[in-house]
Amino acid sequence: MAKPKKVALAYSGGLDTSVIIPWLKENYGCEVVAVCGDIGQGDEELAGLEEKARKTGASEVHVADMREEFVSQYLWKMVRSGGVYEHKYMLGTSIARPLLAKKQVEVALATGCDGLAHGCTGKGNDQVRFELTYKALAPHLAVIAPWREWKIVSREDAIEYARQHNVPISASTTKIYSRDRNIWHISHEGGALEDPANRAPDDIWMLTKSPAEAPDTPSEVTIGFDRGIPVSANGNKVGAVELLETLNQIGGTHGVGRIDLVENRFVGMKSRGCYETPGGTLILSAARELEALTLDKSTLHYKQKLALDYAEMVYNGLWFTPLREALDAFFEIVSEPVTGEVKLRLYKGAIEPLSRKSPYSLYSLDIASFTMGASYDQKDALGFINLIGLPIKVRAGLKSKASAGKAK
Repeated sequence: MAKPKKVALAYSGGLDTSVIIPWLKENYGCEVVAVCGDIGQGDEELAGLEEKARKTGASEVHVADMREEFVSQYLWKMVRSGGVYEHKYMLGTSIARPLLAKKQVEVALATGCDGLAHGCTGKGNDQVRFELTYKALAPHLAVIAPWREWKIVSREDAIEYARQHNVPISASTTKIYSRDRNIWHISHEGGALEDPANRAPDDIWMLTKSPAEAPDTPSEVTIGFDRGIPVSANGNKVGAVELLETLNQIGGTHGVGRIDLVENRFVGMKSRGCYETPGGTLILSAARELEALTLDKSTLHYKQKLALDYAEMVYNGLWFTPLREALDAFFEIVSEPVTGEVKLRLYKGAIEPLSRKSPYSLYSLDIASFTMGASYDQKDALGFINLIGLPIKVRAGLKSKASAGKAK
């Protein structure tokens, strides 16, 4: 296969993608188009990004504000599904990759690129997420994954390569953490975290206060939902981005949203990472409370089963697939009654539900009350128990006869 002449690189300005630009030019002799999506990683990470990319060899730099699309078209769909990977991980990195790869493909096609490149390692999940998106949207473009080709085998090697090629970076060999940040979360990997026997250092956390240092006075926050989608905080209806930023600030102040997780990567190994998702933790906690109030038992339990499948699909990078679209259609329909407000109390990292209100509540005080009412005849329970218990009773009888036979 001929080497591509113009390559669109998924560019973040971090260590890996910073050294990839000179490496691509040196090893492929190609023109490099740097593509970056602003998904809420913050001004500090985005500042000077275009200048840096051009100084390191990019001929074009495209930076797109994708925060609104990220929250409304990706995060809110995931929230509505209730998907969480392996009990803890709220999929902050996983859900962002298909969107970033989609933008990269769009720029590549618009600028006449014949190749795509990314800075994902050959050990990680992100290579799968990016490349499955490429296959779905532009299968004819060549794909270059430098980590699967070059002789760089560690962060230290990459730092040395950057030094030799005069590439400005912020990582150092004395304190190396691989971080990924967006408006939903920040992840921390590498360094002291690589050994799961080590406690997470206090200095890794960036979005959340230590619960021990959080305010000594509890705080309350009310989150409003419309058909499973968050729409308000404390009665204030605002745009999706502003709402999430507000809840991030509230949750972070009270030490909410920290997890330390050993997870099963899609590529077959276990890894350890620490994640901070303050606003997302509040949103998902409130969503569960509202679903418990408004969804019937069969629907709720089936939704919980599919949420596991949805989370795994997102984690594995299977966003642009018919199954994911079909699952979204299911979650959209079953979430129609998930409208209302949930009030939470926050205190030093803990979340306590205080109240749940919905015009579609299935909770009947007349039925649930311990006071005997006309809406529920307790005598009906006898027939219910007899029918449910019939196979249990029959089996017990057979066991009794078998035991009696052995006794003879």
